[in-house]
Formats: sequence, structure tokens, C-alpha cells
Amino acid sequence: MTDTDFHATPQSQTGNFHAEGRTVPAGRGWDWIVEAFALFRKQPGIWILAAVVLGILFIAISMIPLLGSLANALLFPIFGAGLMLGCKALDQSGTLEISHLFAGFKQKTGDLVLVGVFNVVGWVVIGLAVMAVVGGGVFMAMMRGGTPGAGLSILSMLIAMLLVAGLSVPLYMATWFAPALIVLHDVAPVAALQASFFACLRNWVPFLVYGVVMLVFGMIAAIPLGLGYLVLIPVLIASVYTAYRDIFCAG
Repeated sequence: MTDTDFHATPQSQTGNFHAEGRTVPAGRGWDWIVEAFALFRKQPGIWILAAVVLGILFIAISMIPLLGSLANALLFPIFGAGLMLGCKALDQSGTLEISHLFAGFKQKTGDLVLVGVFNVVGWVVIGLAVMAVVGGGVFMAMMRGGTPGAGLSILSMLIAMLLVAGLSVPLYMATWFAPALIVLHDVAPVAALQASFFACLRNWVPFLVYGVVMLVFGMIAAIPLGLGYLVLIPVLIASVYTAYRDIFCAG
């Protein structure tokens, strides 16, 4: 891993755009987090407020019967694109504003909706696949937060969780960078999904490092009544931008 610290200055977006993304060393997975934290430190109050507002919105939407989760999947790329615009502004000596959260509803909205539709279809396919293996009743009980002993066996729940985790990886790979590519480089939706997927695939080693570190930080953040997530969630969002910048724009 490279020798960096959490007081590093974010690197500005320089260099040529690599449409297919470039392969970076394993240690860059850690650097993405370091650079994301540096972006967070520029405006921590706005970052935390944006994370809280986004969380409230998604919780409220998820309460819509039957369609809540699908609506969140549809809207996530739109909100994500707005935050990528905010990250770029902050990265280039500008400021992050709450209005950035909704910028995706004003720029490239149609293309972002298509990514959202792809996301929805992906989760529906995952849900159908899991139900085909463990049964619809078990899957729905798990989605409602069911616990073993309440019509949900430990084995069935474990199988369902592993299936969701495994099948969702390709979906996350395709949608991870797609919003940024669309709003920051005017890439078409299908091309953005493809570029994101293969960029993640080529960089699976740094993403493995990134994932392990974020998992550890996630467990640590949960200790003080979950308050650590007020920092971790903004860092997670910003790390999507720093990874995109490294893979698609550096050099």
C-alpha cells in the first residue's frame, strides 16, 4: 500500500479521460478512502447534513408498501450523480452544497433514470433467483427483517443472504461508476454501465482492499451508537468519486 495519511490533500481531477478505465495498484484501494476523507474534511458539516437528508429520504421512500425498495433502487443513481457533481466541485476548490444532492434531477436525468431502471431490474432478478432457491416465504420474511424461529430457519436465511451478496456484486460493479461517467463525461447509459463493470473487474484487487477496509471501518463506526456512520457514509460516497477519478481520469 502507498504511504498516505488521513490528512492528505485531495488530488485534483487532472489528466486525460480513460473511457475504459485503467488498472491501478492494490494500494490505491486504501488511497481512495484516504482521499475521500480529505474531501470530507473540507466541509464536514455539509457532508453530514447531506448524508442525513439522503438517509431520511430513503427511509421515507422505503416505507411505501411494495414499491418502496424498488423506488429507492430507481432513484439511487440520480442522487448519486448529484453527489458526484458535488464532489467534483469540492475537488476543484469549489464548495459542496445540499442542492448538489438533487442536481441529478436537472442534468442527464433521462440517462440516469435508465441506469435506475437497470438497477431495479437487477434487484428483481436477484429476488426471483433467491426465491427460486429458498422459497418466496423465506425470502419475504428475511426482507421484512424476520429472525430464525419466526418461520425462517438459520440455514435458509444464511443461504438467502449469501445468494443476495453474491448475485449483487455484478450489479454493484455495473452501477458503481455509471452515474459519475454520465454526468461528468456525458457517457451514454449502456456504455457507462459496461465501462463501470469492466473497470471494477480489472481493478478487483484494489477493490478487495477497499472493501475489507470499509468493512472494518463499518464495524468500528457502529460501536458508538452508530454515530460513526455520520462520517463513514460521506466518506463512502466521496470514495466513489476518488476511485472514479483515479481509474478514469488520472495520468
